[in-house]
Amino acid sequence: MENSNVSNTSASDDSDNGNNETNSLDELGNDAEGVWSADIEQSFQEALAIYPPCGRRKIILSDEGKMYGRNELIARYIKLRTGKTRSRKQVSSHIQVLARRKSKEIQSQLKDQTTKEKVLQSLSGMSSSQIVSASALHNKSVIGSALPLSQLPHSLHRDGAAYSDYAAQLWNAGPISQDIRASYLSPCYPIDKALGPLQPPVEAIAPPWQGRSIAGPKLRLVEFSAFVEQPQEGEMNLQYDNQHLFVHIGSTVTYADPLLESVDVGQIGDKFPNKKGGLNELYEKGPQAAFFLVKFWADINTNMSSECGCFYGISSVYEGFGDVQIQCSTKVCSFGKQVVEKVETEYAQLENGRYMYRVERSSMCEYLINFIQKLKTLPEKYMMNSVLENFTILQVVSHRETEETLLCIAYVFEVSTSEHGAQHTIYRLVKE
Repeated sequence: MENSNVSNTSASDDSDNGNNETNSLDELGNDAEGVWSADIEQSFQEALAIYPPCGRRKIILSDEGKMYGRNELIARYIKLRTGKTRSRKQVSSHIQVLARRKSKEIQSQLKDQTTKEKVLQSLSGMSSSQIVSASALHNKSVIGSALPLSQLPHSLHRDGAAYSDYAAQLWNAGPISQDIRASYLSPCYPIDKALGPLQPPVEAIAPPWQGRSIAGPKLRLVEFSAFVEQPQEGEMNLQYDNQHLFVHIGSTVTYADPLLESVDVGQIGDKFPNKKGGLNELYEKGPQAAFFLVKFWADINTNMSSECGCFYGISSVYEGFGDVQIQCSTKVCSFGKQVVEKVETEYAQLENGRYMYRVERSSMCEYLINFIQKLKTLPEKYMMNSVLENFTILQVVSHRETEETLLCIAYVFEVSTSEHGAQHTIYRLVKE
């Protein structure tokens, strides 16, 4: 890590006190580093809620073996979510801007002089990070299931009792409970206890799939698979067993999974139709947060074929945020041109308070079945990958009535060489 910067108060990750802010700010309260766009600000606010202030202490990410300060983690989160770069110092400067703004806002709302003096005394003992983080966590519009202020960890303040007394006046929250406070006697994430995957404090700030799976503002893909099944022998009623998965996206997502990286939509534009309803046009219409790229390493190592009466199918499960009818368009493309399209309509099913869409065991089109069979006849993997380089699938899930894009997933393929079968990587599509 950059040990030389640890002693620099203005650039340190978390120790910037509200009394030292003027070096980073102009008189209008704007960032010296420039204006932050809406998508960067959204990711910044999400990161504030996920990573509480921890002073000069560092956090170890076990999957990388690296130590990060809080502002470095915020910058890293912004990069993963938006594909845009913000440095640790830019994050620090932005935190100071927001803290100064929040302090002025609080002061303007307090009329009683005695109360104002007590609040100002409390604020003077808080760093910019603590002021901004408390505000971000209380703002439930940032993350749907943000922690209430009554469950903020003890590390968010120097003196738990004093902060608790004034918190209700500042952000209309109740006092911090003793059992919550006791759980955080050691500030933030101690290094000696951070050997496992990084976990959010107390309870999940956001569901684990958020930022780690295919999830747009109004719809998320829970599971997806393309498979072949062999019929059981000697059965009067046709039943299938011995399923082989060509590709599969599972439903299990944990906080240990990395956040999705970004790919510029321009890098794959020539692999998909560019006419009306093509990828570029859809992306411009948005919402851009609903666009994803999946790289599949498909497992075609199976002896089952259509000649033996095998069933080739595709199943997908979605979770929505309302009782609407969806339409799923799947376009198979070759050399960037649409070859065949399948359109399906599905209604929501209410399951345990969740609106689920199940498009299960949908028959694979003849073109795709023949393509797989011909691909398997090639003698070498590199030959298969050469063919797959010009083979893509574009899946668009939309609101049936309004035609609003709910999810758009671009699929590209290679052949799996792993003994573990099909594998995949998911990316967010951005425009740089």
